[in-house]
Amino acid sequence: QVQLVESGGGLVQAGESLRLSCVASGRTFSRLAMGWFRQAPGKEREFVAAISWSGGATSYADSVKGRFTISRDNAKNTVYLQMNSLKPDDTAVYYCAADTRDWILAVTSRGKYDYWGQGTQVTVSS
Repeated sequence: QVQLVESGGGLVQAGESLRLSCVASGRTFSRLAMGWFRQAPGKEREFVAAISWSGGATSYADSVKGRFTISRDNAKNTVYLQMNSLKPDDTAVYYCAADTRDWILAVTSRGKYDYWGQGTQVTVSS
């Protein structure tokens, strides 16, 4: 079992920044691939960013490339999502996810992830 707890969401204006954090417990964190997904009202949950166990591999959705950065600190069992130049279209509930099998990769497929956090709301006003 892996428990994931996200934090850092909030209400910001367009152009501002937020940093999301996700703390994992229950498994060796360095043997987890980690990802961030988001879900806006009335839409499907979509991939945002992913990172391999070492941080050596990352992947981003086209919509956030150049604005968002995923990183991890294995000593703190934490994965981060730094979000800059936020837009109203970034408004969504953001979910942290863990993949226990493909940990050497930056996994983009939602179906590959075994565990999910409860989500944190990000709202960007125009």
